[in-house]
Parts: sequence; structure tokens; C-alpha cells
Amino acid sequence: MIKYIFVTGGVVSSLGKGIAAASLGTLLESRGLKVTLLKLDPYINVDPGTMSPFQHGEVFVTEDGAETDLDLGHYERFVSTRMRRVNNFTTGQIYESVIKKERRGEYLGKTVQVIPHITNEIQDFIDRGARAAWGGEADVAIIEIGGTVGDIESLPFVEAARQMSLRLGRGSCCFVHLTLVPFIPSAGELKTKPTQHSVQKLREIGISPDVLLCRADRPIPEDERAKISLFSNVQLDSVISVWDADSIYKIPSMLHKQGLDQIVCDVLGLKARPADLTDWDALVHGLEHPERTVRIGMVGKYVDLSDSYKSLNEALNHAGIKTRTRVVIEYVDSEQIESGSASTLDHLDAILVPGGFGKRGTEGKIEAIRFAREHGVPYLGICLGMQLATIEFARNVCGLAGANSTEFDPETAHPVVALITEWTDRTGRIETRTEKSDLGGTMRLGAQRCPVLDGTLAARIYGPEVNERHRHRYEVNNAYVPQLEASGYKVSARTPSESLPEMMELPAHPFFVGVQFHPEFNSTPRAGHPLFTAFVRAAIARAEQVQAAARGASATAAVAS
Repeated sequence: MIKYIFVTGGVVSSLGKGIAAASLGTLLESRGLKVTLLKLDPYINVDPGTMSPFQHGEVFVTEDGAETDLDLGHYERFVSTRMRRVNNFTTGQIYESVIKKERRGEYLGKTVQVIPHITNEIQDFIDRGARAAWGGEADVAIIEIGGTVGDIESLPFVEAARQMSLRLGRGSCCFVHLTLVPFIPSAGELKTKPTQHSVQKLREIGISPDVLLCRADRPIPEDERAKISLFSNVQLDSVISVWDADSIYKIPSMLHKQGLDQIVCDVLGLKARPADLTDWDALVHGLEHPERTVRIGMVGKYVDLSDSYKSLNEALNHAGIKTRTRVVIEYVDSEQIESGSASTLDHLDAILVPGGFGKRGTEGKIEAIRFAREHGVPYLGICLGMQLATIEFARNVCGLAGANSTEFDPETAHPVVALITEWTDRTGRIETRTEKSDLGGTMRLGAQRCPVLDGTLAARIYGPEVNERHRHRYEVNNAYVPQLEASGYKVSARTPSESLPEMMELPAHPFFVGVQFHPEFNSTPRAGHPLFTAFVRAAIARAEQVQAAARGASATAAVAS
């Protein structure tokens, strides 16, 4: 029988429920248990696919093509289980399912209500998601409930969890509540009252937490923990201090040292071997002891919110761990390049242009790409970054003035990037355009295997095949590929069915690679990712080359003087 752990949050959002759930998953998995995780989002959107990154952060894409919450990325980075569509669902999906059932007459004329129909549907979704992993043989399902306890939006989810624990019986469910213990500088002390009120709100709903994870900017002293225990009716050893860490990969060890995994196993009656965090300890040691530093410029338009590129940031950090390198990510607003000069990129060891949608900031990204190409700076273009690299090369090397994507200029004379439905012949001309009314249903999504061409940089990185996840609508126009390749911009991987360019590179450049997929979704801290590791190695080589040139110039100046 699957055991369920419900992770809730109180006081404020963004405390790190996803990291806490993923870290607990790591601990239980290290004890030999089969773990899966689910995220329940209380918003009415069907999925986050059409939401602005400023609203929701990154959209994480699963192998089966679901656009999901960014916390699923944390899950995949911390545990071995791959997430799927069933691992994330929203209020929108629940109500959509219930309404469809009502229209089909499945409720036999009954009045459809939040209780029991919505809450029953939530329980069915949880059960289905938990049984989708490990061939239905998972030992533990960790369910993170989004939002904050007391919010009207998340009440049906919390109520469903309460009903589930009642239905399954004692020892089947464990409730972990994450809450804030703020430090008030004017008083010079930590305040436990917000946590007390948060637990009180949870108990009003009918749930008594088994464990409290208390977030603070510092370790919580014993006196405050005892006070929280007394007023929250939670055992003292189950009041866990979770303080700010300089790396999320230190959290599993922090929780383990306070016995969280054993407490949860005791609540659920799980017999498991002791935790083995050897791999995690080695990972953290590599993170804390870099041998060098490189600076990578990430040129985008969502740079004010780092969660917009969460998986990408982590993938670069993973590559840093693999190469014993401190990777400093400098966020560069592409709109500032448009109004200034690309020379502001001079000090960077490598440049990366990530994925994105919309015209804003694209010309600045194109200027950054041109700078990388002309100055031999290692470049990695992901999704839109590959498309813009193609546009830049078409304009400035192939001489195709005004070359563009039909996403940004529907009337461009040279649509080197376009919807595949817009291609009419090998000349690249466009006769008709299809209006897309459902923005959530017009994309190439999920994993796809593609062969890699021999003798390419892509082959040296990936081997004979690449299997990565996608999230895009526009493709490099095959009608222009012969002209691009004749000028030196080569296709190194193609999709097997439509023969679409999947990877492109400049063989004459130290490292210039564009990929139509999102490799960051497959990077993990323990294994890293071959493409990002190769990119960071190229940045290291560039940094060493610049340093050697500077030493040579200094020596020459010294001799001359």
C-alpha cells in the first residue's frame, strides 16, 4: 500500500515547499524506498503553459510533453523518478474533469458540489498520479499542495488530503507543514507567532501536522523550538529548523541531521535501511571547492526574475560541479544591448541565449550572438537562441537582408524561421498562415529521439543519438538550410520524421552550438549534462586563453620598459 506525505505551507508563499518535498524524497530514496512526487496547483489555469514567467516562473516540460510547475524540475533533480503529466494538476484540470463528467450524466442527476465531487476528484487524481510511477509499486508519494493554508483557492486540496487520511486510516498519511519564523531586526529576535497561527489555521481545517519545518534566515534556537512545540502541539523533535543555505543541495543533509526521514518513517510505519548520502556529500564538496571561475552571460528578457530560468541556472551549476568550476551567471537584459553596445559583453567567458517567446528584446539577443560569433566567444543557443543565431547568420554572413522569423515579422522577405505549416515550397515563400486560437495546443512538446551526424561537435558531445525535450512552435526553415550550410553554418542533427534541424553549429568556431530543444530539463546535479559540461569546458578554455594573452602582454610591456 502506498504511503502518502502531504507538504503544506503557511504564512507566506515561496518558502521552498518544492525544495523541502524534493529533499525529503532524496532522504527516503537514499533509504531504499521507491518515491514519487506530485504537485497540486490551486490556480484555475489548466496548466502554466500560457502564463508569463513573471507570474509563475519557469514552465517545466516532462518527457511526455506536459507543461508543468517548475517544482517538478526540483523533483527530477533530487530523485531518480521521472515526472509525467499525472504528477502535476491544477484546480482548472479538476473542475474541467468534473464538468465533463456532469455533462455526460455520470453524477446521475445529483447536485454537483465542492464536497464531495471536487474533493473526490482530487483524491482520484492523487491516487492515479501516485500509482503511475514504479509500475504502481511506489512505497511513498509526496504531495506538495501549492499556495498557503487558509487561502480560499487551496482549501479543496487541503480538505481532500484530510478526507484521504481519514479514509485510508492511521499510519497511511503524514502531514509536513512548512512555515516562516521571521527575524525582526528592531526587536533582535525570532518571532514564533506566525507559525503558531499557521498551525492553528491548519488544525481548524481538521489536520494536525506531524512535522513542522520552520524556515528562518538562521538556525532556530532550542527555546524557540520548544515554544513552537508547546503552542502547536507538535513533538519537539518534530520541529525542524530549516535555515537559509547557500545551495539547495545542502538541504537534504540539513534535514537528515535533524532526523526528518526517521520521523516520517516512524509516522508511516516504514521499515527502511539507514540513509546513505555519500553521493550528496561528494556533490556538495565539489560545489564548495571549485578550482577556477568562469563568467557566463545569460542574455534574455526575463532577467529580473531568476525563477524564469531555474532549470537553466541549475544545469550550469551542475556543469560547474562536474568540472570543479565556479560558474558565475551574469544576467544581461537584451533590451539594454539594443539601446547600448554589445561591447559590454567583453569580459564574459561565454554567452548563452535561452528560450523565450515574443519579439521584445530579440534584436539585442541577435547583437549578442553576433558578438560571440565574431569574437570567438563560446556560444550556446537554446530553442529561440538557436533560431536567433540562424537569423543573425543569415543576415550578416549569407547577406539575406531583413531575414527574420515570422513570429516577429510575418512579412519578412526571408523567413529563415517559421511555422512548419507556413512552408509552401523550397523557396521559403509563404502563401497562407494559420491563425492559432489555442496557444496551449500548437507546440512541439516533450522528448524526441534524433540521430546525430558523424564528425560533428554534437556527435562528440552526445554520441550517435540525442533525446531531449521540446517546447516551441517555430522551426528553422529547411528551404534556407542549403544556403546556410554553404556559408559554414551546419546542421548536426535532424528530426527523423520531418527532417527538421534539431542542432546547428559553426565548425570553424571554438564552440558555437544551437539546439532546438531544452537540454536543461534533463540535467541533474549527480550526473550533470554533456552539453552544458562541454559548454563550461569551452568557457574555461576561453578564460585560460584570455589570461595567457594578458600575461604575455604584461611580460612584453615589462621587457619594453
